[in-house]
Amino acid sequence: MTNELIGIHHVTAMTDDAMRNYKFFTEVLGMRLVKKTVNQDDIQTYHTFFADDVGSPGTDMTFFDFPNISKGMSGTNSISRTGLRVPNDAALEYYLERFKEYNVKNDGIQTLFGKKILPFEEADGQKYQLFSDENNEGVEPGIPWKNGPVPEDKAIYGLGPIEITVSYYDDFKKTLMDVYGMKPILEEEDVTLLDVGEGGNGGQVILRKDETTHGRQGYGQVHHVSFRVKDHEAIKEWEERYNELGMQHSGNVDRFYFEALYTRIGHILIELSTDGPGFMGDEPYETLGESLSLPPFLEPQREYIEAQVRPFNTKRS
Repeated sequence: MTNELIGIHHVTAMTDDAMRNYKFFTEVLGMRLVKKTVNQDDIQTYHTFFADDVGSPGTDMTFFDFPNISKGMSGTNSISRTGLRVPNDAALEYYLERFKEYNVKNDGIQTLFGKKILPFEEADGQKYQLFSDENNEGVEPGIPWKNGPVPEDKAIYGLGPIEITVSYYDDFKKTLMDVYGMKPILEEEDVTLLDVGEGGNGGQVILRKDETTHGRQGYGQVHHVSFRVKDHEAIKEWEERYNELGMQHSGNVDRFYFEALYTRIGHILIELSTDGPGFMGDEPYETLGESLSLPPFLEPQREYIEAQVRPFNTKRS
């Protein structure tokens, strides 16, 4: 097919406290809240988007706020860790000191597949790792948040390799290769690094084999991962491909900020999302994320929605 995946689009995880999560991402990690909206499939809950300065595709870490959900459990058959990109090794040193200052649990700077990384956790146990772009090539990064608390030459500016852990390792790897065109570039015992699109830190999946304890979804865990496609025509072509392969899927879903197509491979929910329209169409650049943004089809329900969601202040200007 002509419309190959471009790279990683976004990762969506679950939190039990939107305000704590907002403070962690903006005040500690230095990522910008570019959209405060609601889960379109559960309009009584928030959906927040943290990204680069302008909400570029490939930079979004998003969260569903489920106040009453139980805590998830790490384990196999899950998206086990989210990568975030920083410009160089010096940025890892900067964040290591920052994590000490803010008491962020971390494992120190390490090396993975020849890259410098810094694994860390949010207070609820959500797992991440910073990847240095020191010698990186491939998918271009985004633009650091210009008015954030982290210097622009050190700041997180995109999503890094996504780690997926499964018990059905060989079958899952075959699907990533045969259906999605991912290319293995490094294989070790029970782990494969695969390129997506142009590859590099903005277009890679780390696939691990684990046949022990199964993970359980809940807050502190990832809900799904999305990969980038160019536009509406690409989404429709992928929909046709799923049909030809007999794969169940959601059909094209218009999320207003992008179009989406969902399918499940084993336990893993995989979304394909278009690069546009993006997050800049309904709010001024200066006040992105400061008020509750609703797509046009939910605007008639604004009064009801605002009465249901827990208010939290994201005003910065």
